[in-house]
Amino acid sequence: MQYGEKISLIARLIKESTKTIALTGAGISTESGIPDYRSPGTGLWEKQDPAKTASLTALRRDPAGFYSTNLKRWTEFNNAKPNIAHYALAHLEKNNLLLGIITQNIDSLHVRAGSTRVWEVHGHLRTCHCTECKERYPFEELTRLFIEGENPPLCPLCSGVLRPDVVLFEDKMSEAFYQASQAISGCQLLLVVGSSLTVYPVAGLPGVARQLVIINQTQTQWDEEATVVVNESAGKVMRDVLAELGEQI
Repeated sequence: MQYGEKISLIARLIKESTKTIALTGAGISTESGIPDYRSPGTGLWEKQDPAKTASLTALRRDPAGFYSTNLKRWTEFNNAKPNIAHYALAHLEKNNLLLGIITQNIDSLHVRAGSTRVWEVHGHLRTCHCTECKERYPFEELTRLFIEGENPPLCPLCSGVLRPDVVLFEDKMSEAFYQASQAISGCQLLLVVGSSLTVYPVAGLPGVARQLVIINQTQTQWDEEATVVVNESAGKVMRDVLAELGEQI
């Protein structure tokens, strides 16, 4: 199937579906300047072992080292801006062609693009909380303390170590994941955009959908089950799909 035929088919599937959900991963945000995790040569996990640097054990054992390793990258996430793919999904939701977005990303770019129903299953970087008293703060408070020389950043109330509201390695899954698992029930069409579908339990969600479209630069384990697979950038494909639907942002 040629590229144009795939775009036409995706647009038709979206129009015919009465329950469409998007599942997004790091690949949707690369065009916003955020590197993904597994691309050869550029993936973040090629440079460091996340099980050692972005884990609950790492935070507890050496909180100062945890922040020295991770905070610069997370701050860059918060400075990024949504790209055409994020805006395209927000537009589909606004026009009742998309129920919502299940995202593995912690960069908040779907929220900034205007999507209103977003299940951030790995958390986000808008807030943080104290590991001791559980008091919650804006994430900017954590970064302010770090910039002012407090490493690790400590809770102003009880001096416990602050942590971002993200799912670290070894953490239990977020409440948003369980909400997403319920929301996807009866899904007629799942649009996978920019996910390698390797991180469980999220990688098992495509099995719930009746039909599957995968838009990702590289192959995934679900490709053979998909109705359409497009190995192109998320921005290019979503722009073309919107044009095929006669929609403009």
